[in-house]
Amino acid sequence: MIPVSEALAHLFALVTPLGVQTVPLRAAAGRVLARDVAATRTQPPFDASSMDGYALRRAEAEPDAMFKVVGEAAAGHGFAGTVGPGQAVRIFTGAPVPAQTDFIVIQEDVTRRGDVITLNRDLDTKDNIRPAGGDFSAGDPMAAPRRLGPSDVALLAAMNIAAVPVFRQPVVAILATGDELVMPGETPGPDQIIASNSFGLAAQLEAAGARTRLLPIARDTSASLTTAFGLAASADLIVTIGGASVGDHDLVAPVAAQLGMAQSFYKVAMRPGKPLMAGRLGDVPMIGLPGNPVSAMVCGTIFVLPMIRAMLGLDAAPAPRREAPLAAGIAANGPREHYMRAHLGEAGLTVFDRQDSSLLSVLAQANALVVRPPLDPARAAGALVSYLPL
Repeated sequence: MIPVSEALAHLFALVTPLGVQTVPLRAAAGRVLARDVAATRTQPPFDASSMDGYALRRAEAEPDAMFKVVGEAAAGHGFAGTVGPGQAVRIFTGAPVPAQTDFIVIQEDVTRRGDVITLNRDLDTKDNIRPAGGDFSAGDPMAAPRRLGPSDVALLAAMNIAAVPVFRQPVVAILATGDELVMPGETPGPDQIIASNSFGLAAQLEAAGARTRLLPIARDTSASLTTAFGLAASADLIVTIGGASVGDHDLVAPVAAQLGMAQSFYKVAMRPGKPLMAGRLGDVPMIGLPGNPVSAMVCGTIFVLPMIRAMLGLDAAPAPRREAPLAAGIAANGPREHYMRAHLGEAGLTVFDRQDSSLLSVLAQANALVVRPPLDPARAAGALVSYLPL
């Protein structure tokens, strides 16, 4: 068995960032920016009013001063005339500030009668002007790689970037194996169960930016697995679920070997998820996850999601850990790194009593995995421990 860190190093060696494609801005949310892009315009492109009010010269802005209103400036419609001494322009938020003015008196600080305004005695001294380029200037970059969120998309739009270079989304073929499995909605036989792992894993990977293909369930025969691997050959990553152990019916590894898989490792010193394997099948990286549903989902978090990030051009790094206190004490850990299902609340982390790797109901209640190092001693309530958010 190898430690989790070594397994991750092997997995990162199997994958590289995928090619770059250009997508419309409308389709860029959630994608990873592949190349630096630069603003094609300055924002704002002119000095703009940040308030509704009146534009005039600051030097003339004195309590009780009177001005004649000679025009109006609104967003999208600037004032093209000249503002002379003792004159002002009615202005609205976002409008260009007239060239001869440098001060916006807010409308609450003004009394208006016809075309004449009188400034109040208590004037706000703020100029209420957003300077040209106050947000960004033409040529300012957005650096890659970067997963684009809603605010990034808004910024790209303001930069007038309508087409965005992004890394291609990896296509992941998910292959569940086992005679005991049937699809949700089907009627299982007396010795069968519903296939759940592939659906949970697909949701997990799609949320991280991958595209998934759920292949038909492969039966525990060499012929069925060979056919399934053929269907997966065009994917960027193959993920198998189940059949990765060494029992008489665990055929994933031997069939993959017959098809030419170069194995990177087999078995990881962790709980849950010990019977994990990985390698390359032809040109396609492959990872074989355990069949127990919690094991598959935990291994998805620890191993597959970091691989997806690397394929998307982001950093090749383990899932980031955080620290929080325990709400209740926990017993000493065994010889393998243990990822314990837990709930993080106001009092801290509560580790569930039941940690069996088949219990999806417990995993569904968990929002954290408490990470126990090998041979970690018992921990009392209040002790800080590492965890991964779910």
